[in-house]
Amino acid sequence: MKHLTTLAAAFTVSASAVFADGHSTDVAFALDWKFEGPSAPYFAAIDNGHFEEAGLAVEITAGSGSLDAIPKVATGAFPIGFADINSLIRFLDQNPGAPVTAVMMVYDKPPFAVIGRKSLGVSEPSDLEGKVLGAPPPDGAWAQFPIFAAENDLDVDAITVEPVGFPTREPMLAEGNVAAITGFSFSSYLNLVRLGIPEDDISTILMADNGLDLYGNAIIVNTDYASENPGVVSGFLGAVAMGWKDAIADPASVMPALIERNPAADSDLEQRRLQLAIDANVMTDYVMENGMGTIDADRMAAAIEQIKIVYEFQNEPDASLYFTDVYLPDGGFPVQ
Repeated sequence: MKHLTTLAAAFTVSASAVFADGHSTDVAFALDWKFEGPSAPYFAAIDNGHFEEAGLAVEITAGSGSLDAIPKVATGAFPIGFADINSLIRFLDQNPGAPVTAVMMVYDKPPFAVIGRKSLGVSEPSDLEGKVLGAPPPDGAWAQFPIFAAENDLDVDAITVEPVGFPTREPMLAEGNVAAITGFSFSSYLNLVRLGIPEDDISTILMADNGLDLYGNAIIVNTDYASENPGVVSGFLGAVAMGWKDAIADPASVMPALIERNPAADSDLEQRRLQLAIDANVMTDYVMENGMGTIDADRMAAAIEQIKIVYEFQNEPDASLYFTDVYLPDGGFPVQ
């Protein structure tokens, strides 16, 4: 590593198939989740012409969890995706030589969280003991929960884990069927607000504030595709950075791009969800000092050691397999 249209259309949208010069490159991009506020920067990159300027015609497809894009990209079904880097590390350990790696960090601070209700007795990590925790098996936050539990000395045998589906996760917490859930902070919090739960009753326990050194979601690529199309990957990442820059400068300005693809969404709520992601996960002190996209080698080494607490590697972990900055500009992307 160096420095270190419509909801019914299966949530799939694309930039114009062919630009004026007729030489655009089609790129399919697999998101981690459905079209909500934090996905608006990618649509802004289409509508504001950033992909077009890079000579790309990008099609964006929604996902079903932060692990979802990894096999899609590893198999070559999609050349580029968005996924949890910690799950990627485990995937590569279990599938040595799989042609997939991360190339741009987006969530410098991961949104992995335990979201509880104070009225149900959950305000801090230790409150989970003796309670029922709802967790979707494919959830990225649930995947990191064992590390969170270890770092906070939780007795996991005293926590009843209820496997739940993504659509039923927040409703079950709203109805009091579980006392807490795992999820992304910005998604679950506002989903509960939308269900009528008073905000002062919601406790968001961010794992990154409770012992986790881990990174979050990153742009991942199929390495065979990337080695054959390095200019496409670099251009894609540059356009993504511009989309995020637009969103950071004026979150309201990118909402029309999102609502066009998901007309059922509440624009105000999704703008707030995007702002939460910007403030807590994207524009960290590190990113403001070092630019967007890069990672810190020491922190990555610490994250790998932390993963070892709860995961037995089959092979010696190698950070260079999980992230490369060869498609990024030196110093990352300025986003201010």
